[in-house]
Amino acid sequence: MSSASKQVARELKPVLGTFSLWGIAVGLVISGEYFGWSYGWASAGTLGFLVATLFVALMYTTFIFSFTELSTSIPHAGGPFAYARRAFGPTGGFIAGFATLVEFVFAPPAISLAIGAYLNVQYPSLDPKWAAVGAYVIFIALNAVGVGIAAAFELFVTILAVIELLVFAGVVAPGWSLANFTANGWAGSPDFSMGTWAGIFASIPFAIWFFLAIEGAAMAAEEAKDPKRTIPIAYITGILTLVALAFLVMVMAGGVGDWSKLSNINDPLPQAMKMVVGESSGWLHMLVWIGLFGLVASFHGIVLGYSRQMFALARAGYLPAWFAKVHPRFRTPVNALVGGGIVGIAAVFSDQWVTIGGLPLTANIVTMAVLGALVMYIMSMASLFKLRATEPKLDRPFRAPLYPLFPAIAIVCGLVCLAAVVYFNQLLSVIFLGFMAVCYLYFRLTVAQRDAAPHDAMLAAAAE
Repeated sequence: MSSASKQVARELKPVLGTFSLWGIAVGLVISGEYFGWSYGWASAGTLGFLVATLFVALMYTTFIFSFTELSTSIPHAGGPFAYARRAFGPTGGFIAGFATLVEFVFAPPAISLAIGAYLNVQYPSLDPKWAAVGAYVIFIALNAVGVGIAAAFELFVTILAVIELLVFAGVVAPGWSLANFTANGWAGSPDFSMGTWAGIFASIPFAIWFFLAIEGAAMAAEEAKDPKRTIPIAYITGILTLVALAFLVMVMAGGVGDWSKLSNINDPLPQAMKMVVGESSGWLHMLVWIGLFGLVASFHGIVLGYSRQMFALARAGYLPAWFAKVHPRFRTPVNALVGGGIVGIAAVFSDQWVTIGGLPLTANIVTMAVLGALVMYIMSMASLFKLRATEPKLDRPFRAPLYPLFPAIAIVCGLVCLAAVVYFNQLLSVIFLGFMAVCYLYFRLTVAQRDAAPHDAMLAAAAE
């Protein structure tokens, strides 16, 4: 390996163990169990949304078992970008890198505003937008001082968030009934005029919200102590944890009363608990406060994820080199942290005057993040098939089970989900493609920038 290769490989500090990676994988997603998903009931009803969630859970489970092969074979901070570039060259790297960046840069503004909304409930004089800015400042700073500290905090808040979801299920259990859950369960809300199957497909983005961003743990691969051992354990236990929690929360919340009252709100769990224990219960106040930890865990984890993706893209010459600089003491990508934060804060303050399809900006950026995620999932599975064919001798510490069945299921499910999201969000999809076209123009104009980037053995094919 050349000296340049060694420099690239050692820029980030490997300090993360299995439990820390599990905390990142679950923490990235855990806010999706607290809010956002219940909008799927509005179009599909409880039973229709259950079908959509089963389909999406199948996609994510087969995807993660397959994705783990890539993340252990090529433990790179770029994650999907690195796999696609190695499989399909620079253009493949661009597509996967762009899609991943859209997912991870566009998700945090929505979560930061949810954090602000939670705090506003307790402190009505607090402007949710400034609370969202405060979240960016605090967690960018926490990520900047070192990934070890950041991961320890992430693990702490993730464990609290998981415990709180279990407490929620236990507290509402006495008021749960199957009759409540299944009542009008295929119809969705009365104001949604689509048929059952159309409603199920329309609810897919909200089912994806249960699991969105778990793949971001791969971006911490260069900071893992032993990625070939720790990543498989963290990913597999992480996806199983999230699947169990998703169904537990959805089923328990839907069976405590009139679920249609929860289908168009941002706080379904506190409102579901209120139906059982009343407004003055200490359990309810605890859920509101500890529910904040779920939002914080995801926000903090995704900040870590977008910074590593920007760092890796800049290091390879896909973004300006400024984003690839790391702090001389903490060895963290501070410039990338700040750059993504600026974009997120701009989105937060654009919410009040930018609308797309009649909805505020932050109501659409979740779907934009889903579009990016689905494109990235499809590219990752295509990379797995390509690398199996072109690099059969590549070291694969973990191999996708039942290959090629698992990655094939994942890619087919991903294509179905992408088609559904595009069909029901056509204007937003055009904006996504337009943004991608602008970024592709930049990609074509910066060939010299990539040629001048340090050689990276992880991105190079074995034959090079």
